[in-house]
Amino acid sequence: MTIRILVADERRLISETLAETLKQVRDFDVVETVNDSRQIVPAVLRVRPTVAVLGATTTGRDELHLADELRAAAPDCGIAVIAAEPSRAVLDRAMAGVFSVIPNHARLTHLVHAIRGIVAGCPTIDPSLLRPPSRNSRQLNDREREVLRLTAGGAPIKEIAAELYLSPGTVRNVTSSAIKKLEGRNRFDAARIANSRGWL
Repeated sequence: MTIRILVADERRLISETLAETLKQVRDFDVVETVNDSRQIVPAVLRVRPTVAVLGATTTGRDELHLADELRAAAPDCGIAVIAAEPSRAVLDRAMAGVFSVIPNHARLTHLVHAIRGIVAGCPTIDPSLLRPPSRNSRQLNDREREVLRLTAGGAPIKEIAAELYLSPGTVRNVTSSAIKKLEGRNRFDAARIANSRGWL
């Protein structure tokens, strides 16, 4: 399945560079770039992307209002927000599964996983944007959370192993442990449960 992507950032150099980079990813098709936040919704309605990647705006419209406007106009379009320091409201909405949030210092692989996670129905928040986990989330250790975060992004076992410098067998063991703790049906269900609790 081809994932159709719209890239929106008012910094033309950033939007064009990101678009060209994402075009190199297998099964990604960047169908539009937008450099004016006022044109995001009309562009989405015109080209019908699978996912809209929202970067910086300079027109005073914050990520939350843009995301809400976009969801109201095109509820089937997934949303990935790239942010330097997202507000508490943005993080809360992301933890509720409304959209994914990726820090602007993240590696491309994190954005790719986030886009795939959105398509799989499991939006994520990059762990670096979250405050320290609550006491309840300590039932999952750091390794389990990292494996589930990558799983939520749609990464296969071998890719997770390469990303974390682990063997595929170790990734399977960590995944099995997380599934058992969360009482998930499979690794994707465990990732969904952990994400819904704000642990990813």
